[in-house]
Parts: sequence; C-alpha cells; structure tokens
Amino acid sequence: MLSATTITSSTTTRAAAAISFASNSLSKTLISSNFITNSRNLSSFSRQSLSFLALRCYSSRNSNFNTRKMSSNFSVRASAQQLKNPDELIDSVETFIFDCDGVIWKGDKLIDGVPETLDMLRSKGKRLIFVTNNSTKSRKQYGKKFESLGLSVSEEEIFASSFAAAAYLKSIDFPKDKKVYVIGEEGILIELELAGFQSVGGPEDGSKKIELKPGYLMEHDESVGAVVVGFDRYFNYYKVQYGTLCIRENPGCLFIATNRDAVTHLTDAQEWAGGGSMVGALCGSTQREPLVVGKPSTFMMDYVAKEFGISKSQICMVGDRLDTDILFGQNGGCKTLLVLSGVTSLETLQSPNNSIQPDFFTNKISDFLSLKAASV
Repeated sequence: MLSATTITSSTTTRAAAAISFASNSLSKTLISSNFITNSRNLSSFSRQSLSFLALRCYSSRNSNFNTRKMSSNFSVRASAQQLKNPDELIDSVETFIFDCDGVIWKGDKLIDGVPETLDMLRSKGKRLIFVTNNSTKSRKQYGKKFESLGLSVSEEEIFASSFAAAAYLKSIDFPKDKKVYVIGEEGILIELELAGFQSVGGPEDGSKKIELKPGYLMEHDESVGAVVVGFDRYFNYYKVQYGTLCIRENPGCLFIATNRDAVTHLTDAQEWAGGGSMVGALCGSTQREPLVVGKPSTFMMDYVAKEFGISKSQICMVGDRLDTDILFGQNGGCKTLLVLSGVTSLETLQSPNNSIQPDFFTNKISDFLSLKAASV
C-alpha cells in the first residue's frame, strides 16, 4: 500500500512506523478516508501528524474504544461493592479526582453535602483535583463557578477538557504559525490563547449562514492545522461544513474532540444532548475518528499525574458516568467510585448488559460523612 506512493523513503518509514501501532479499526478509518493512499497527505506527515497517530492508537488501546476489547477486559471484573467503610477507601489513597457535573453540582445547583465532604478530605491531607469534560469554560472561569457556589478551589486544581485540548497541542509542539478552528465555546478559545495558539471560529461563527446557490463554493483557511470540537450551543451547518473542509482538504489537519459525552447537565431538570453529538456530526462528514483528549482517554490522567508527581495507584477517581469517569480511572490504574447523583442509576450499574464495574458505588459523595457517622 505504501510502496505505491511517491513520497520519500524517510517519510514512508515514519508514516509506516506510526501506522504499525494502529488498531484494526483505526487502520480501516485511515484507509477508508483515503488518508494513507493520498500521496499529498502522506508527504505532509509531520511530527504533529505522527504524534496524533501514536496518541490516537495509544488512546484506542488504553481507552478501549474498540467495544469488543472493552467488553472482554471488563467482563471478568467483579461487581461493584456498595461503599460501607469510607475510612478504608480514604486511607488507601492520597488523591481524589472528582468529576464535576453530576458529582459536585447539577447545572448551577450544588449537590447536598459537597462543601462539608471536601473540607473533611482536605483536613485529612488529601489532594483534591477536579476534572471535567465540559469545555465551555476555561480553568479560570471554572474557578469562578466554584467560588460562586461557595467552594474554595484553586485554578491549579481544575482540569477542564478545554485546557486539555490546548495542553495536547503544546505537548506535540503544534506549529504557532498554524491556526486552530474551534467548534465550541469561549473556554476553548481562552485556553488556546493562553497557550499561545491562534484560533478562529467559536461562538462568532454561530450566526453565520450558508446561502446555497448554483456554483457556490465555500472558502476555508488553508493555514488551519487542527479542528477542535467541543460542546457548542451555537452549533450550525456553517461550522460543520467549515470544519469538514479543513479536516478533509488541509494536509495533516488534526481532528481533536474534547469529549464524546452523549448527554450533559445544563440544568438540574433534565439531561441535554452533549458534546458527543457535535463530534458525531464531524465524524459523519469527514469519515474520520477524532483524537479525544477528555475522559476516558488517559491524556488528562497522565498530565495530572506528571504535574503533581502523583502515583496513579494512590488516586481514587470519583464520577457519575461509567463510560467516561469510571473507565477513565480504570484506564489510569486508579481506584474508582461511582456516585448515583448524576446520569447513572443503580439499575444501569447492575444491568447484565453493563460490563464497566467500579470498585465501589454510593449515592453521593456526602455519604463519606453520613456513613462515617453511622459507623461511630
């Protein structure tokens, strides 16, 4: 397949090396999209493109994007235990990583008992880190949200998928002369700017429309080297087409997703379509699979562990989603605690169709306090 191309031998070697790590599903995606067979694309393989492939394949393996593999990995896992002795879990780890939506708050409403629980854990010397797949806010903006809810959380303790997207681009030395097209909200734009990257798109493209008429050709910026897709309340057809053109026509253009969450908590009254619906539209139009930097990809876990010098075996991941939070913790080799205060019900957890089993489950994080009191 590669010998049919006209690229240089060194480029061929680099591309083949990167592709050799690929899972079957990723290989098929690259082949079916004509990415590999297009000599222009192969000749443009850069360090960034190869890093994308390597991390995409790494994520595919460690995040179990292959459903069959995920099922086999977790089918033998013992059923989750109901949390009865919180002290035992608390004493067994040094760090707690908390999801936010459905664990700390729902919409703009704080879940009962959260402040007291966090205070108790801090008093025991535990490090607290807050990780969210929601990309609509920057770390600083999330800090303000915590503050508005009466919680004292520093910016350094917050890791949002908006930050993860920018951190990933920095980690691969994404060229500063290239632009990032954003299908998402302000949080991604802020984090990209703080990281020194040029961005276009975002909320301002939400009002743009396409007037389809005979012979109309939509122009796009050929200097866009990455398209980042996150949750976007201003999502429209203009953005889908613009992002599609960049990914399909700009050689080596990266396709990055902040997350693929099916639903999110915009209010505490119901679930709302999540960022995965926006990502899905681009998957359909480009016939490409994105690199996911948010949960359950281990990119954020690896980043946090390195940033704070934390051993992953000394971390407990606390979340309300099986396929993102709990899988994120398991992929990182952490202990896991599912809370039923968010999207996952006890019925779903115990369903024979569910193969993802956390170490423990409980109703909400304030059970750390009530169960302790009951055991006294």
